[in-house]
Amino acid sequence: MFDRYEAGEKAVLVHIDFTDENNREDLDELKLLVDSAGAQSIGVISGSRRSPDRKYFVGSGKAEELAAMVAATDANVVIFNHKLSPAQERNLEKICECRVLDRTTLILDIFAQRARTFEGKLQVELAQLRHMSTRLIRGWTHLERQKGGIGLRGPGETQLETDRRLLRGRIRTINRRLEKVDKQRDQSRRARQRSDMSTVSLVGYTNAGKSTLFNGLTTSDVYAADQLFATLDPTLRKLELPDGDVILADTVGFIRHLPHDLVAAFKATLQETRQADLLLHVVDSADEKMADNFEQVQKVLKEIDAIDIPQLIVCNKIDLLDEVKPRIDYDDEGTPIRVWVSAQQQKGLELVEDAINQLVGKAIQELTLQIPASAGHYLGQFYKLDVIQQKEYDDLGNCMISVRLLDADWRRLVKQSQGELETFVVDPVVA
Repeated sequence: MFDRYEAGEKAVLVHIDFTDENNREDLDELKLLVDSAGAQSIGVISGSRRSPDRKYFVGSGKAEELAAMVAATDANVVIFNHKLSPAQERNLEKICECRVLDRTTLILDIFAQRARTFEGKLQVELAQLRHMSTRLIRGWTHLERQKGGIGLRGPGETQLETDRRLLRGRIRTINRRLEKVDKQRDQSRRARQRSDMSTVSLVGYTNAGKSTLFNGLTTSDVYAADQLFATLDPTLRKLELPDGDVILADTVGFIRHLPHDLVAAFKATLQETRQADLLLHVVDSADEKMADNFEQVQKVLKEIDAIDIPQLIVCNKIDLLDEVKPRIDYDDEGTPIRVWVSAQQQKGLELVEDAINQLVGKAIQELTLQIPASAGHYLGQFYKLDVIQQKEYDDLGNCMISVRLLDADWRRLVKQSQGELETFVVDPVVA
């Protein structure tokens, strides 16, 4: 059903520079994506435009140039470094006489190759189905389609409706299965909360060295390679620290303009990031685009509602820089904000552990709240988190509760209540 690669497939790449930042992409990143997908880049068509062409995205002249290169190089596929509409894909396939894929489809294919766990495979299939559901009509252009009416519906329309129904049914099935997996993850998360174990999640631009750092800190053997999206499925390990153990989570790397289908499908996986007490934001300090990649990760964190979680910046790959030694940078209040390391050469990893140890101790909140009878619905949220230590009612029905919970959970509840919960705090104590 889906466009998939075969090893050694020859691809022509198309990259257009737009004046609009929302449409701007990186050609070098596209080449890395194509290499990660297992295809061979044999040519690049590039150009500049103010805005995409409605019919061919690149304009009729550039489309003819593209078709000529495909014919001359005997390419199997054309890959755009942009998101195409179904109509644009169909028009380009006609003129090029080969498959045409956009950036979203390419990333989905890489995710499909990387998924290893049952949950990861379900999430990838869900993202593919959602993406494919908008492109079904493309596969049935050779069938007759007539306008509606009894006795006037063509076979193409019947087939399209059948496919749409099958897709909707499969999406519902996958969502039900993912809900069960999400409940299992939620139970494990609650168990960690009850044991007062904080969660530290590794985030960062793809290929920044997160998995290598994860392996170095936890002596694990998570797959790590110099390619985009080497890690897809989340991996959790215990990290022993002087002031108490924490759970370290290795998650999928981010990328500029991460497809919304993936963000929606990977809700359960990204939950490990949203529920973390501390984010280790790993950056490639030797990359000349480090600042831009940093901003792209911040945008994704904002999109998944994780931007308010405290971050520790880990500047990785200092072995590729001149005269940079492992160190911890502190702010004016003496709080660690940045660590310089080389995960590949195992340099500075003890500094990362030291910085985490200093930060996670601030991640637990002990609070006493007086909740009025009119706001009793908040009690259910605290019960769900299983964080109530003591509870008693007065004669007016007001409830006095003592809670011990993760700082990230408290911030999330305050945000959901639009700040109302903070007005009920009587005796806050930071553990």
